[in-house]
Amino acid sequence: MTPTTSAASPAFLPGDRPDRFAAALRQAVAGGLLGEEQPVAGFLDTDGVRHAVAALRDAFAGVPGVPVLHTFAAKAASLVPVLRLLASCGMGCEVASPGELRLAVEAGFAPEKIVLDSPAKTRAELRSALSLGVAVNADSFDELRRVGDLRSAGTASVLGLRVNPQVGSGSIGAMSTATATSKFGVPLRDAGVREQVVRAFAERPWLTRLHAHVGSQGCPLDLIAEGIAETYRLAEEINATVGARRVTGIDIGGGLPVNFADEEDRPAFHDYVTALRTAAPGLFDGRYALVTEFGRSLLAKNGFIGARVEYTKDAGGRRIALTHAGAQIATRTVLMPEAWPLRVGAFDGEGRPRGGPPMVQDIAGPCCFAGDVVAHGRELPELREGDFVALYDTGAYYFSTHWAYNSLPRPAVHGFALGPGGEVRFAPVRDAQSLDSLAAESGLAHVDALTGPTAPTGPGTAR
Repeated sequence: MTPTTSAASPAFLPGDRPDRFAAALRQAVAGGLLGEEQPVAGFLDTDGVRHAVAALRDAFAGVPGVPVLHTFAAKAASLVPVLRLLASCGMGCEVASPGELRLAVEAGFAPEKIVLDSPAKTRAELRSALSLGVAVNADSFDELRRVGDLRSAGTASVLGLRVNPQVGSGSIGAMSTATATSKFGVPLRDAGVREQVVRAFAERPWLTRLHAHVGSQGCPLDLIAEGIAETYRLAEEINATVGARRVTGIDIGGGLPVNFADEEDRPAFHDYVTALRTAAPGLFDGRYALVTEFGRSLLAKNGFIGARVEYTKDAGGRRIALTHAGAQIATRTVLMPEAWPLRVGAFDGEGRPRGGPPMVQDIAGPCCFAGDVVAHGRELPELREGDFVALYDTGAYYFSTHWAYNSLPRPAVHGFALGPGGEVRFAPVRDAQSLDSLAAESGLAHVDALTGPTAPTGPGTAR
């Protein structure tokens, strides 16, 4: 069975999401995609993804005459079939490592639709990007000099400089990239730096783009908008100083936060554009090409993790359901539960929504440390061995960015769509990792390297 490949149905509504997910989980259990042999798996609603991309395009369509390249932040779902789906929707791709660049190329993104960001690009990485013709945003003055040394006169790459507008932190410090001491970008409010940025553009005719990304989850719209407005004002200053349109494009990043409290898609992309138009109306007058880099906001609500309840127990007056979804796939939630709370659904052994009076329960994972709990003290119908839980809003980062704690294998990931009659159609995105693959990744080919006849030895080592 394969998911539909046409554009999202006009009848698709985000409000239908609970029913779509429930149908997918039930069919996954019936078809053996989730069960005793496959106790945890990720699921992505392909029509939901298409709907999110359409909503993003629609939000920016209200400002005609402004060329916009919407790129997807590959880190949010570094899975080639997912990237291919987004490419088929006309998206570009933002990458931040050689690995992500390789995945973007394999997924079929045209080089002119790929943007490379990262604070620590090697010379080899820059040479590869410049030879392909992908856009590159230098993260510092040192990197800008390196780009200048490596670029050829005929390169097709659009070259930019990332700036840190230093407008402050959101509610999650680790996700805020516009603080005074952020490791990302050139700090605009440090003494003399703004003048140095203007000078850098004046001296380099090939430098034509500014880039800013204020932060991600936890950053309110007004903070994001102020950071972008400051970048716009800098572009105006550069062009006025140079006396020409040196800066022709502004990469405004992504970072739209996701509502993890309920099903509503808020803030919406339209809200984001409204905030930008208020803070920097000149951004949309057609003089600057724009680039966006959204990730979580496109995929989070369009995916869920299904996991089997292996055991239940009581401790200290609290019921604990032990599942196979823990820190290895919900790392941020386990380590920072207040910042990354997840909604949980309870289902019976056949994948049907479980009924019954609510009971306060912890939903714990399989990792061997006490804090491996994905949901604390939730009121849910009583879970039993063989039941299933669904972790919602996990379509971005969660099942694609695995933490190999306890050598737990990566789970399978499946795409799904509903057919005309409501039937669920699945397609494989990533196979479950085998123990053979896990052992190979753990150095099995070199098993005797430290103990065999050619092992390294030091003074006094017995041989």
